[in-house]
Amino acid sequence: MDDSLVPGSACCDTDHACVFAKALLARAATCELSQRRAIAERDLLECTSPVARVNCGTLAALLHERARFALRLPAPGHPLIHAQSLRLQCGGLSALRRELAVADSDVHRMVRTAHERHGSLTELPWTAIVAAIAAWQPRRRVRTDR
Repeated sequence: MDDSLVPGSACCDTDHACVFAKALLARAATCELSQRRAIAERDLLECTSPVARVNCGTLAALLHERARFALRLPAPGHPLIHAQSLRLQCGGLSALRRELAVADSDVHRMVRTAHERHGSLTELPWTAIVAAIAAWQPRRRVRTDR
Protein backbone atom coordinates (compact mmCIF):
# COMPACT_ATOMS: atom_id res chain seq x y z
CA MET A 1 0.00 0.00 0.00
CA ASP A 2 1.27 3.45 -0.88
CA ASP A 3 2.18 5.33 2.30
CA SER A 4 0.94 8.56 0.74
CA LEU A 5 -2.58 7.20 1.31
CA VAL A 6 -1.99 6.96 5.02
CA PRO A 7 -1.96 10.44 6.57
CA GLY A 8 0.63 10.73 9.28
CA SER A 9 2.58 7.63 8.29
CA ALA A 10 6.21 7.77 9.25
CA CYS A 11 9.30 6.55 7.45
CA CYS A 12 10.32 4.08 10.12
CA ASP A 13 6.95 2.38 10.65
CA THR A 14 6.60 -1.21 9.50
CA ASP A 15 4.47 -2.38 6.59
CA HIS A 16 1.95 -3.57 9.17
CA ALA A 17 1.67 -0.34 11.16
CA CYS A 18 -1.85 0.54 12.26
CA VAL A 19 -3.31 3.35 10.17
CA PHE A 20 -5.15 4.83 13.16
CA ALA A 21 -2.35 4.33 15.69
CA LYS A 22 -2.51 7.92 16.97
CA ALA A 23 -6.21 7.55 17.81
CA LEU A 24 -5.62 4.19 19.48
CA LEU A 25 -2.68 5.48 21.51
CA ALA A 26 -4.76 8.51 22.53
CA ARG A 27 -7.47 6.07 23.67
CA ALA A 28 -10.03 7.73 21.39
CA ALA A 29 -10.75 4.35 19.77
CA THR A 30 -9.90 0.67 20.03
CA CYS A 31 -9.32 -2.07 17.48
CA GLU A 32 -9.64 -5.79 17.89
CA LEU A 33 -7.00 -6.31 15.21
CA SER A 34 -4.29 -4.09 16.66
CA GLN A 35 -1.27 -5.59 18.31
CA ARG A 36 1.12 -3.55 20.44
CA ARG A 37 4.84 -4.01 19.90
CA ALA A 38 7.67 -2.21 21.64
CA ILE A 39 10.62 -1.03 19.58
CA ALA A 40 13.30 0.46 21.81
CA GLU A 41 11.38 3.01 23.91
CA ARG A 42 8.56 3.42 21.43
CA ASP A 43 5.19 1.67 21.27
CA LEU A 44 4.14 0.60 17.80
CA LEU A 45 0.68 -0.64 16.96
CA GLU A 46 0.48 -3.12 14.12
CA CYS A 47 -2.54 -4.44 12.23
CA THR A 48 -2.88 -8.20 12.13
CA SER A 49 -5.05 -8.18 8.97
CA PRO A 50 -3.74 -6.89 5.62
CA VAL A 51 -7.31 -6.51 4.29
CA ALA A 52 -8.40 -4.49 7.33
CA ARG A 53 -5.31 -2.29 6.96
CA VAL A 54 -6.24 -1.53 3.35
CA ASN A 55 -9.80 -0.69 4.42
CA CYS A 56 -8.54 1.59 7.19
CA GLY A 57 -6.10 3.18 4.74
CA THR A 58 -9.01 3.92 2.43
CA LEU A 59 -10.99 5.48 5.27
CA ALA A 60 -7.97 7.55 6.35
CA ALA A 61 -7.42 8.77 2.79
CA LEU A 62 -11.12 9.71 2.48
CA LEU A 63 -11.05 11.52 5.82
CA HIS A 64 -8.01 13.50 4.64
CA GLU A 65 -9.51 14.24 1.23
CA ARG A 66 -12.95 15.28 2.49
CA ALA A 67 -11.73 17.32 5.49
CA ARG A 68 -8.77 18.90 3.72
CA PHE A 69 -10.40 22.28 3.11
CA ALA A 70 -12.22 22.50 6.46
CA LEU A 71 -9.10 21.69 8.46
CA ARG A 72 -6.66 23.49 6.13
CA LEU A 73 -4.65 20.32 5.64
CA PRO A 74 -1.73 20.04 3.22
CA ALA A 75 -2.14 18.12 -0.03
CA PRO A 76 -1.95 14.32 0.10
CA GLY A 77 1.65 13.14 0.17
CA HIS A 78 2.76 16.03 2.38
CA PRO A 79 3.25 15.23 6.06
CA LEU A 80 0.73 16.34 8.65
CA ILE A 81 1.79 17.80 11.94
CA HIS A 82 0.87 15.71 15.00
CA ALA A 83 -2.10 17.90 15.98
CA GLN A 84 -3.57 17.64 12.47
CA SER A 85 -3.16 13.85 12.41
CA LEU A 86 -4.70 13.55 15.85
CA ARG A 87 -7.67 15.74 14.91
CA LEU A 88 -8.21 13.86 11.67
CA GLN A 89 -7.99 10.42 13.27
CA CYS A 90 -9.71 11.03 16.60
CA GLY A 91 -12.28 13.44 15.22
CA GLY A 92 -12.91 11.27 12.18
CA LEU A 93 -13.44 8.09 14.15
CA SER A 94 -15.60 9.90 16.70
CA ALA A 95 -17.72 11.35 13.88
CA LEU A 96 -17.99 7.96 12.19
CA ARG A 97 -19.10 6.37 15.45
CA ARG A 98 -21.74 9.08 15.90
CA GLU A 99 -23.02 8.76 12.33
CA LEU A 100 -23.24 4.98 12.52
CA ALA A 101 -24.87 5.24 15.97
CA VAL A 102 -22.78 2.41 17.37
CA ALA A 103 -21.75 2.05 20.99
CA ASP A 104 -18.43 0.35 20.27
CA SER A 105 -15.42 2.47 19.28
CA ASP A 106 -13.62 -0.47 17.61
CA VAL A 107 -12.21 0.82 14.31
CA HIS A 108 -12.42 -2.48 12.44
CA ARG A 109 -16.04 -3.02 13.47
CA MET A 110 -16.99 0.56 12.51
CA VAL A 111 -15.41 0.20 9.06
CA ARG A 112 -17.19 -3.12 8.56
CA THR A 113 -20.51 -1.59 9.71
CA ALA A 114 -20.01 1.38 7.36
CA HIS A 115 -19.49 -1.04 4.45
CA GLU A 116 -22.58 -3.03 5.39
CA ARG A 117 -24.87 -0.01 5.79
CA HIS A 118 -23.59 2.23 3.00
CA GLY A 119 -22.06 -0.23 0.54
CA SER A 120 -18.91 1.84 0.27
CA LEU A 121 -16.94 4.25 2.42
CA THR A 122 -17.41 6.90 -0.25
CA GLU A 123 -21.16 6.83 0.41
CA LEU A 124 -20.90 7.90 4.05
CA PRO A 125 -22.60 11.19 5.08
CA TRP A 126 -19.39 13.19 4.59
CA THR A 127 -20.89 16.63 5.22
CA ALA A 128 -21.87 15.67 8.78
CA ILE A 129 -18.62 13.78 9.35
CA VAL A 130 -16.45 16.71 8.22
CA ALA A 131 -18.46 19.12 10.39
CA ALA A 132 -17.92 16.86 13.40
CA ILE A 133 -14.18 16.58 12.65
CA ALA A 134 -13.90 20.37 12.46
CA ALA A 135 -15.69 20.70 15.80
CA TRP A 136 -13.60 18.01 17.53
CA GLN A 137 -11.43 19.20 20.39
CA PRO A 138 -8.79 17.20 22.25
CA ARG A 139 -9.40 16.35 25.88
CA ARG A 140 -8.24 19.01 28.28
CA ARG A 141 -5.19 18.08 30.24
CA VAL A 142 -5.73 17.93 33.95
CA ARG A 143 -3.20 20.09 35.65
CA THR A 144 -1.89 18.85 38.92
CA ASP A 145 -0.10 21.40 41.05
CA ARG A 146 2.64 20.08 43.23
